[in-house]
Order: sequence, then structure tokens, then C-alpha cells
Amino acid sequence: MSQYDVSRRSVLLGGASLLGIWRPGGMERRAFCGEFRDELNETQRRSLQEALKSADEKYDPEAKMVASSVSSVGYHTTLKNMTVHPTRTSFEYAVALLDSGEPQRLDRAQDILRTVIAQQDQDPTHHTYGIWSWYLEEPLDKMSPPDWNWADFCGAQLLAAWIDHRDRLSGDVEAMVRESIIHACHSIQKRNVSLGYTNIAIMGTYVTLTASDRFGLEELQAYAKARLRRYHKYLFERGSFNEYNSPTYTMVAINELTRMLMHVRDEEDLKLIREIHDFAWKHATCRFHAPTRQWAGPHSRCYSTLLRKGTVDSLEFATGERGRVAQEGPITLPLSSYRLKIQCPPAYLKNFHPKKEPQTIIETFIPSKTPEHSIVGTTYLHPLYTLGTVNRGDFWNQRRSFVAYWGGPEKTAYLQMRFLHDGYDYCSALPFTVQEQGCAMTAVVFATDYGDTHPSLDRVKNASIRARDFRLRFEFGGYVDEFMFVPVNGPEGMLFLKDREIQLQIRPLIDPFGDSRFQWEIGGDDSKQWIDAVAYSGDEKEMNFSQLEKAFLAFAFQILPVSEKPISMGGIGVQEEDGRCQLAWMQAPLQSAEDKNGPRTLFHLEFPARPDQRKKILETVKTSLMTAHL
Repeated sequence: MSQYDVSRRSVLLGGASLLGIWRPGGMERRAFCGEFRDELNETQRRSLQEALKSADEKYDPEAKMVASSVSSVGYHTTLKNMTVHPTRTSFEYAVALLDSGEPQRLDRAQDILRTVIAQQDQDPTHHTYGIWSWYLEEPLDKMSPPDWNWADFCGAQLLAAWIDHRDRLSGDVEAMVRESIIHACHSIQKRNVSLGYTNIAIMGTYVTLTASDRFGLEELQAYAKARLRRYHKYLFERGSFNEYNSPTYTMVAINELTRMLMHVRDEEDLKLIREIHDFAWKHATCRFHAPTRQWAGPHSRCYSTLLRKGTVDSLEFATGERGRVAQEGPITLPLSSYRLKIQCPPAYLKNFHPKKEPQTIIETFIPSKTPEHSIVGTTYLHPLYTLGTVNRGDFWNQRRSFVAYWGGPEKTAYLQMRFLHDGYDYCSALPFTVQEQGCAMTAVVFATDYGDTHPSLDRVKNASIRARDFRLRFEFGGYVDEFMFVPVNGPEGMLFLKDREIQLQIRPLIDPFGDSRFQWEIGGDDSKQWIDAVAYSGDEKEMNFSQLEKAFLAFAFQILPVSEKPISMGGIGVQEEDGRCQLAWMQAPLQSAEDKNGPRTLFHLEFPARPDQRKKILETVKTSLMTAHL
């Protein structure tokens, strides 16, 4: 019997002390007994107090919402450089006020609930029915575009208020919360998000499954149960999350699965949820790099290349092993998750321990009927560093298609490969990579019809963009105080970098851009260093990719300890023919010098030299990693 079996059984035997029970059809409601705060352990209570202290300082009594500065990922909101009042964070604050159990905080919590619920679009005839805008200052019709995920995020917070505190809410607020949850559920059901949208697929299932059970909504419950079963089947048939290896969204998924384990009451549903929960933790831990305490790449979605403190503290809390994940100092759980009793299954705790030998993890993240079109990630975990790449990706600012970490837990450095259009990450530059251990070879090809700042929200039109600056960047961040760049020199045009115990080498292979070439340069500022391959920098001009006969760049890369001899990059072949480019990197034998007939590893990349539609590029790029006998 698992911990969740035990806690659920004790809740059922003990009445409604944690869950609260709503009986449809006018039957008796059994009130919540005791304060939710009593259910929290010391770390959770301290995190709650820290969250309240911070949010109290940001509370605006006139607006009856939390105030903050605009936070944008480049789309959805058009607001910039101003103070705003966020809906989702205000709901989280209201729940924290209720969780405190302090009577004097109840009025403020109810003020917030009344205010923010009133901002929900509750007209079923509207396109944005059931959702909220991000900010009070920007109505839904002004967003670019509205974010339908807010039905899921806000609905989850309202369920927390209703399940754990409805007995304390005044009659009008309780009714408002209940009706608002139902509107959010209808929005979730109408949208019926793709099962590949991992965190929202799980979160929306939680909201609809829990609300339909609590409110006796049979049609919604049938939908939610079917959705849970479809997602379970989808996940285990594919063998990986569609939003693969995401530090941000895997933790969101774990939080929502934990919420399910706390609130879902049907045993058949719980069995499926436990299996998905176990699966999520397996994937969350297998690439944890203990020497740097980082979540190794590649990442499908990531908001910060170095792990945020909230994520690190959540992992530490979930493992129960003080100092194994987090650095010195008290654990403080985020406002969004302090109330969740997240726990890593015991079977995966070993993944947080340092490994004595290097390890390679190769995983098919998104399978294809044509195997060579599958999305496959490679992660090399070495005692001193880690390198993670995906065989086919893009440069959306949330992607980490090529990322490395080294330097230990206190002075961690990272390398992230980016492509920048006027200083912002450009999606239509597509990287294709083959990797073995610390060696990789990458080609970057340009799509004519994909996104600019986002994969789908701002498509490139007529194969053209306007640009003042257009460049590939190898960005080095984190602890950069001891970086040492070696000037570009030598017959192979190598770029060298040394940093404490590791060395990196980059060899540009071929880099045409129309009638010119990429120009390589080194730069940096107070917080980062970089090596750039610059296609253009100057006055704004139009770039029409359909007019470029050739536009791509390719390079070879390796990272290894300074104590080891680098693998020669001299044997890399480059061939152009019939509008295509082929690259091949033959390594020296991996066995002893006497074993001249031993296997050699061959990196091979083949790709179109001319920009084209993304679909055609993906269909024609060939990436392979083979072992051949010479």
C-alpha cells in the first residue's frame, strides 16, 4: 500500500477533514473540520508564511489584487514596462490567505475572489468563454492572443479554495467560486486541448475530474474520466512526454498529479493517476546531474537555463534528503505549490546521487511512423559536465535544443545555443544535431514559413523578415569569472574555451548566407560570454529567404575534461551537391591503439542547402549515428 493509499483511507475513515464532501441533489454538505494549515508540515508552513509576507507587500487594497510588473514571454500580452494586477497570482494569494487559518485574512481573501472572479468571461456565446485575461489592465479582447490555459490554472486555484475552505466562505462567495469553476470546466471541455500539451492536458483533467465529482456533473464527469483514460493510453503508447524533459512543465505535471492524488476519490481513476505520477517522476529524475545539481538537457520548454530556486527547493522537498538537491539555506516552496505534498517515489531517489561512471541516455521523445523523423534526445552525464541535444528542434526561447552544464553546484556554468533575430530568439532557424558522449555535430537550416518569436503565433510571411541583426550564439552563462577564450587560429579555424576542469572546442565547418558567409566573433558583458556567428548586423533591411540559394551553417563541438586529449576534428568531411550538404565526422578507434580494426563512430548529417518550408526540411533532413567497422 502506497503513501497515497494510506492517506486517502484515513481521510475517508475520518470524515471530510481534508477533502470536504459535496452531495448533489440537495443532500447534506459535511463541513470542513479544522484548518488546512494543520495539514502542512514545518517546511510548508514556513513557505506559506514567506509567500504571504511577499504577497502582502504587493497587495493593492484599492484594486483588491496583487500588483506586479509585467511578465511576458513575448506573446499573449502587449503590455510593457508598467505595474499590473495579475489574475492567476491574485488567486494563488487568496488561497494562501485562506490556508493561513487567520480570521483577519478571510475578508481580504474574499475580496480578491469576488474581484478576480468578476473578470472571468462567463458568457457561453463568447469565443473566450470561461477564461481570464492575464492582467486587470488588459481585457481579453486586447490580448495577443488570449491564453486559454487560464481556465486550467485559475480553475485549479479556485478548486483549492472550494475544497479546503468553502465552509469559511460567505454564501455569495461560495456560490461565485462554484459557478466560476464550472465555467472554467466548460471552457476546458470545449477547447479539449491536445493530449500532447502535457501540463495542460493533465491540469485540465484534474480540474474537470475533480469539479464534476464534487458538483455531481455527470456529463462533465464522463468527459473527464474518458480524458484521463485517453491520456494514460497516449502517454504509455508513446513512452515519453510530448513536452519532453521540461524542468518547468514536468514539475507542473507532477504538481497536478499530486493534486489529483489528494482530491480524486475514485479508485479506478487513482490507479491510472498513480501510474502517470510514477512515470513523471522517472522522467524528471533520470537526467538530474548531481555534480552540478542541474536538470540536464535537452529541454522542450524551459524558462531559465539554470534551475530556478523554486524548482530546486521543490525537488529537495520531494526527496526528503536535505542537501541532496538544494544548496545551503532553508527550503522555500513556491506560492503555487507549497500546499502540495509532493514526494518522489523511492525507486527514483538514487537518480539524485552522483554517478561514478559516465552515462548516456538516448530517448525517443516523439515517435514517427518514419523512424528517421522521430524526435530523439541524447544526454551525456559525466562526473564533471553534461551535454544534452535533440536531433531536430528549433530556437524558440523556451527550447534548449543544445545545452551543457559544468562547474559544480556552487559555481555552475552553462552553454546554451541560440539563434537571435534583433536580439530575440528566432524559431525559424532549425538545428539538427547528432551526438555521442561529449561530441556533437550540428547544422542550422532556415524555414520560410515557421514562427519568428513563437512557433505558431507569429508566422514568417512571404518567406521574409526585417532585421537589423541576425546571428547564431553560443551563450555562456552562470559562473563565467574564470572563462578563458583562446583566439581563433590554426588550420581548422577552431574556437577554444577553457573553464576550470573542462575544455570546449567548436569547429566551424561551412557557413554560407546568400552571397556572403557568417562572420565569427567573441564577445560578452558583465553576466555572460558568447561566441557568435553573424549573418548580418547593420541598418534594418528585408531578408527574403526564398531568394537565397544557400543559407545554413554547420559546426562540430566537443566538451571534455582538460586532463583528456580532444578527439581530432580534422577528419570531418563536407560535401555539397544538388542543393544538399552532407557532413561526416569519423572518429579515431575507441579501443586500444593496437586494435586498428576496431569500430569507429560516424556522425552523419544531410540537409537542404536552401531555405524551404519547415515540413519539407523535416522530411528531407537525414541524421544518423552509426558504428562502422573499417
